[in-house]
Amino acid sequence: MNRDAGEVKNGSMQARVIAEMRRRIIDGDVAPGASLSETVLADEFGVSRTPVREALKQLQTEGLVEIRPRVGTFVTTPSRREITELFEMKELIEGAAARLLAQRGRVPEIDSLERNLREADAAVEQDDRERYAALVQEFHDLLIAGSDNSKLQAHYRILMNQLAYSRLVNTSLSQPGRASQSDREHHLVLELILEKDGDSAERVMREHVRASRRALLAGLPVEGRRASAKPKPGPAGS
Repeated sequence: MNRDAGEVKNGSMQARVIAEMRRRIIDGDVAPGASLSETVLADEFGVSRTPVREALKQLQTEGLVEIRPRVGTFVTTPSRREITELFEMKELIEGAAARLLAQRGRVPEIDSLERNLREADAAVEQDDRERYAALVQEFHDLLIAGSDNSKLQAHYRILMNQLAYSRLVNTSLSQPGRASQSDREHHLVLELILEKDGDSAERVMREHVRASRRALLAGLPVEGRRASAKPKPGPAGS
């Protein structure tokens, strides 16, 4: 195999490892704090340790793993401060997306959002938390897609990866009454978008994200805080 072909093959293997490990972490298949062995992963994927090592470096850049020299590589466990900061960015991005979508009129994403809310209503009524959690994620993804802004979408995807959001949304929805309240908030956001009231859609969407953040933080165990994390001034829901 010539050098160029070898580089292409290594790059392809590395991309495969990155994609699969990213999925496992985001979906919660690998628990926060879990140790990741280069040797074990190399054997599992049938590759040398080099593409695995490079893949882990990329995942560290994305905030999904932490590489500790001479100790090992671990799935990150965000502190409460880090979660708060990430949700502050989520609030800004999703608020902007709601405003942009409100300016676009009757686009295909609107039909998808209406279908999403019909299914979400049914999931809440049936107390199907797993289904509702999936629909929550879809609602937010549709909102971002409806913004029709590729830069906003790119930043949102990076943020969602760092949050490992599907892992966190279940914690938020575990709070009593949060699922039904979340569903009502989604309905209000879409009503304002349909009314083309961008200012109000942005404001209500931001309020919704803040409410989700408060529910999430309330559901996190105190012992889950990292000792090194410094408290952030002000209440989490301010």
